[in-house]
Amino acid sequence: MIDMSIIAQSPSRLRLTLAGLMLSMTLASLDQSIVNTALPRMASELGGLAHLSWVVTAFMLSSTIATPILGKLSDMYGRRRLLLLAIALFVGASALCGLAGSMAQLVAFRAIQGIGAGGIMTLTQTVISDVVGPRERVRYQGLFTGAFALSAVAGPLLGGGLTTTLGWRWVFYVNLPVGLIALAIIYRALPATGERLRRQIDHLGAVLLAAAAALALLMFSWGGSAFPWGSWQTLAGFATVAVLTALFLWRERHAPEPILTLALFRIRSFTIGSVAMGCMGFAMMSAMVFLPLYFQLVLGLDPAQAGFMLLPQILMMLASSILGGKISADLGRPKLFMAGGIALEATGLASLAWLAHADAAIPMFWIALAVLGLGMGVAMPNATAIVQNAVPPRELGVATASMSFIRSLGGALGVAVSGGVMSARLGADMAQHPQIDAQAIINGGMDAIAALPAALHPVITAAFRDAITASFEIGGGVMALAFLIAMTLKGTDFAHQERAQAARA
Repeated sequence: MIDMSIIAQSPSRLRLTLAGLMLSMTLASLDQSIVNTALPRMASELGGLAHLSWVVTAFMLSSTIATPILGKLSDMYGRRRLLLLAIALFVGASALCGLAGSMAQLVAFRAIQGIGAGGIMTLTQTVISDVVGPRERVRYQGLFTGAFALSAVAGPLLGGGLTTTLGWRWVFYVNLPVGLIALAIIYRALPATGERLRRQIDHLGAVLLAAAAALALLMFSWGGSAFPWGSWQTLAGFATVAVLTALFLWRERHAPEPILTLALFRIRSFTIGSVAMGCMGFAMMSAMVFLPLYFQLVLGLDPAQAGFMLLPQILMMLASSILGGKISADLGRPKLFMAGGIALEATGLASLAWLAHADAAIPMFWIALAVLGLGMGVAMPNATAIVQNAVPPRELGVATASMSFIRSLGGALGVAVSGGVMSARLGADMAQHPQIDAQAIINGGMDAIAALPAALHPVITAAFRDAITASFEIGGGVMALAFLIAMTLKGTDFAHQERAQAARA
């Protein structure tokens, strides 16, 4: 653990620590989205549009698996040590991604990069929960959500500009200077680790978790495309996932030091807040990955223009995360803000689906994206505060890691499910036009489309519109479910939680 009294006694040290943590979180969250506008160009140069979603899914999968493991290791070896290691791993993998010579290499390097990102995301949030009180957490989480929002949604804008001017490899090279600066600040500002706690790592639980998560994502990605949903391969795959999950849960109940503390899920606010975060991760990633693809393949925009389309979402998410966190802290009603934000997210995603289906004009998309950004900025910091305030102080690290794991798993499932549905719909629509080589389009991407006769372009555009619209429909449905779940929360007012924590202490 870190001796936080050093930070508490030095406001300047606290400010420098916060700056380093925010820069680190920006680094990790930026890479979840900066590649989105570059994906069509990657597929055209490296080949394999069919594997396009795995450039994102591999990152999300490894990030998801690494989150609870690195969270547990930080309790054993100190958050500073693990955070520095995660940043260094992320920077090194970014350089390898920029040097990738094939789609397989890029997916493999993205998986390594995701391990570093998973550690960065959970450890930065855990350090903040260590140094501030329950009521102040929503203020700081609002600032961190603002940084997360700005980087996650501005990523396509920056990625589009870099892809258009310098090439897609620079969406990875840009991480190198930012990562080195973050590494230097954290090394300088964060206090050294104190006495280590001697614990044992649950190796078997980690293996079972990794296997269950990876196979589940494969099944959702391949179902309906590589294999029919009712095929024996799909059914056997999901049955194996169920067995691995059951074994993991059994192991976590009996392990001396479990990867996930299942007892936390008996706390209603923790469970509902974490599930809501998982739904938000699912909806956000399913939309963010395929929005730039829609803007380029359907609306005909270049990568820089596709990134600029997301500017209303960036601005609204940034403003609402900062102001919403402050107002929520003053009023002490996080459930109201979280549920309201989730409702706005569901409305924004449903609007995007309707606009895409209706082939609406570009300005209409700006309005829907602004609503989506407003909801995301309000909901995320309040959900984080609800989760962290629901558990005893000694469980903050494990609770934050568990919440981050569920959010990351939701995001990875969002990409895998939406990618699988998109591929299935695209294949079905293309099958109705035998004069078009659907496989050549899937493998060649934008270059293959541009080489076709102009008379066939409307057919292809309609197929991509139908396929990508599905991701917005799925995201809107998931957020509607999250709203119903959020409305069941009770006892989340800050005054109530402060009294409960005082009683536990």
